[in-house]
Amino acid sequence: MRLVSLLPSATEIVYALGLGERLVGVTFECDEPAEARRDKVIVVGGKDTRGMRPGEIDAYVRGQFAAGADLYTLHAGALAGLAPDLILTQDLCRVCALPSGHVEEALEHLGCRADVLSLDPHSLDDVLGTILTVGSRAGVAERSEALVARLRERLDAVAARVAGRPRPRVLVVEWVDPPFSAGHWVPDLVAAAGGEPVGARPRQRSVPTDWGTLAGTRPDVVVVSPCGYHLDGAAEQAALVAPRFPGVPVWAIDADGLVVRPGPRLVDGVEALAALLHPGAAAPPPAGSLHRVA
Repeated sequence: MRLVSLLPSATEIVYALGLGERLVGVTFECDEPAEARRDKVIVVGGKDTRGMRPGEIDAYVRGQFAAGADLYTLHAGALAGLAPDLILTQDLCRVCALPSGHVEEALEHLGCRADVLSLDPHSLDDVLGTILTVGSRAGVAERSEALVARLRERLDAVAARVAGRPRPRVLVVEWVDPPFSAGHWVPDLVAAAGGEPVGARPRQRSVPTDWGTLAGTRPDVVVVSPCGYHLDGAAEQAALVAPRFPGVPVWAIDADGLVVRPGPRLVDGVEALAALLHPGAAAPPPAGSLHRVA
């Protein structure tokens, strides 16, 4: 079976299932694991936002949507040339990837036959469910069941270590200009790590808010996890957030690696957050995952 992934989290799932050799097409944003783009065809492109400030990126996104334009470009000819059997995409967020409908329209126009699987999790349990779905559709159901069982064992281990401990109030900031609080599965990560998510929208889209509203949630800890950024970029933005929460610990986290991409590494994110919230009760976080800025 020949696979194409149109979102980074799906690429991570494919590799976690040991199917990397079957993956023939990826997006320009697929950077995990390191070999994800090696000898693969890039079938989705987009604007390089490196060097743009968060407010500039937000303005660009809003402008594209207002004009009825897409953020991503499907290289349809390249996709058809790969003759994929299964294409992994999503409808959850237009900022994150091409909607599945665009892919299906392109395939129909090109006369290309392929199954299109849309992965649209809203919770941590849903994310684990998508791993099972990909495994089943790719013909490795037993492998996906074993992977999910291991991930659940790790979550159970975290739950046991933080059980009975005070649960700090945790505000996760997903964007800083304008500010967005956490949505979808991110509050689940906080709860699984032994925290109480505040200012969040569990299983719903993250929406813009204001700093006064976020300060009013009275967090014990602020975690800055901007979508599209690893730790260095998150730390730069967390330094701008810290003055808005005097006396409150402010941390940056590797957002793309541990929080915002709905794949297996969300469990790494739970473990890192548990180490932040309950030092001594949880294993130390991996190097390069967290940085305290205030």
